[in-house]
Amino acid sequence: MEFDLVLKNGIILDGSGAPPIKADIGIKDDTIIKIGDLSNYRAEKVIDVKGLYVAPGFIDIHNHSDISIFIVPTANNYVLQGVTTIVIGNCGSSPAPLTELNKELIEEWKKYYPEVSVTWKSFREYMKALKELEKSINVVPLVGFGTIRSAILGFENRSPTSRELEDMKNLAREALKTGAFGISTGLIYIPQVFASTEEIINVAKAVAEYGGIYASHIRNEGVHLVDAILEAITIGIKSGCSVEISHLKAAGIPAWGLTEKALGIISYYISQGIDVSADAYPYTATSTGLDAILPAWVREGGRKKLVEKLKDPSIVDKIKLELEKKGLMEERYVEWHQITIAYSINHKEVEGKTIDLISKEWGLDPFEVVIKLLIDDEAATAAVYHVLNEEDVKRVLKHPFVAIGSDGSIRKFGEGKPHPRNYGTFPRFIARYVRELKLISLPEAIRKITSLPARKLGLWDRGLIRPGMKADIVVFNYYTIRDTATFEKPHSYPTGIEYVIVNGVPVVEEGKHTNAKPGKVLEKAAS
Repeated sequence: MEFDLVLKNGIILDGSGAPPIKADIGIKDDTIIKIGDLSNYRAEKVIDVKGLYVAPGFIDIHNHSDISIFIVPTANNYVLQGVTTIVIGNCGSSPAPLTELNKELIEEWKKYYPEVSVTWKSFREYMKALKELEKSINVVPLVGFGTIRSAILGFENRSPTSRELEDMKNLAREALKTGAFGISTGLIYIPQVFASTEEIINVAKAVAEYGGIYASHIRNEGVHLVDAILEAITIGIKSGCSVEISHLKAAGIPAWGLTEKALGIISYYISQGIDVSADAYPYTATSTGLDAILPAWVREGGRKKLVEKLKDPSIVDKIKLELEKKGLMEERYVEWHQITIAYSINHKEVEGKTIDLISKEWGLDPFEVVIKLLIDDEAATAAVYHVLNEEDVKRVLKHPFVAIGSDGSIRKFGEGKPHPRNYGTFPRFIARYVRELKLISLPEAIRKITSLPARKLGLWDRGLIRPGMKADIVVFNYYTIRDTATFEKPHSYPTGIEYVIVNGVPVVEEGKHTNAKPGKVLEKAAS
């Protein structure tokens, strides 16, 4: 038999958590055919990977490249990390379905991605565009609960009528029938923050009909973390969905240490047979829009209305009074010096600077800085929040049911000062938490970024190196792999990732992108 590609002399970590073995891997088309001594077999191409580790391609279970993949389909900042599959549609936000009630989302996307051409309305049409796109990485889509809700209710603070709730469920069903792997929520964002637990359960029941998962940016990641986790698990139990708790963390000093209780609850429900797990990123900073620090009531109606409100001095006074009373993000867990501007449309000079530093440079109160930025950028300003504790991060990363997700997106190199997780999540996880801190073993680390997320999603032909599995493979040097992206210089590719193979095709060779685009929109297996 002749193979298309043979990887010779590698140290194979098969993704199961088992110890490594030395063997060759034979690939035909997009599939692993044989593992063992292949010295007597012919191959169109042979790559000698002696001394290097060979693992299943990394799966980023929490990614936000729904739009940016159309701008940079080569996905450089992810494939160069060893990522072969990204899960999009997270935190309740997906590019479809679109109606007259939420079409302003298109304007918001254009602020970040002015080149984007939105040619879809339904989730089916979005999936068609995604499938037709030539890309270097595999894509697993989720549908956003927030997008569904805004398609039916707009951005209002009210409950749906019984008819509207049925319409929301039908939109969820359409997305699942079209190929979505589940639904996601982002319960701190507009309009999802206004949704009751019961409303979410009802929509999730429609998702459960198709075996979809429920992935949630939970309602609170601060001092009410435990309550928020219990809500997510309740939604899973009552709807019948498998639960994925997104980017598990304890944000802000008052919440530090709560990850112990949170993980205890997750472990308890797992022991009771409930399908619940989580993901996390290996950093002590979060990132989201700057508008997230404002009270929910002022964000009601969407970003366009928010900007109008911020131009009203009486409303601004009311906001300031409430922030002084309750703290930023409706809790006292972030201070001005902990917030760094990651992206500003009209004030590039402040990117990478903290709010308190900008305050001094502009001669404005920190609160006034925030209001000015949000007005000038039409509420599209993004920020990094340094509010996590390293001990919590380590505790979460170590848990056997926590996968790794970057919470980042495909990026244009050099644009803005984004969170370094966009470039370094997976190499950092291995370099810092395995090689340096010895938090977990290398086989266990690989399991957490391959077979663990694959099993959660039902990607039964990926996440393991076995005959018959798809040939998504990463080859890395354990001794040189590391992230080079920092908060000061985030646009920097990692080292140590030597080869990345997607569906049997080398996308990275000797650390360089080949510009090959063999990526696919992955199909959900029938449940």
